[in-house]
Amino acid sequence: MDFHHHSLPDLFEQLGLVAEVPALEHFIEHHRPLPAAMLLADAPFWSLTQACFLREELLVDADWAEVVDDLNSRLHS
Repeated sequence: MDFHHHSLPDLFEQLGLVAEVPALEHFIEHHRPLPAAMLLADAPFWSLTQACFLREELLVDADWAEVVDDLNSRLHS
């Protein structure tokens, strides 16, 4: 299996969000901290499509899983 390294800006672009660093930092600051028991994909600010993407990437440990984990950590801290 060929894995690609994706960055946080890449993930934001994939999710249809503004991918510039200041915008993604603002997004994280605005939406954190998520409750400890809340899964990233269950956060209320995702669209259905975004939530499905995040859930699926973690479920199958896909190329995006590492950066999705990073976003999860940042939103829970």
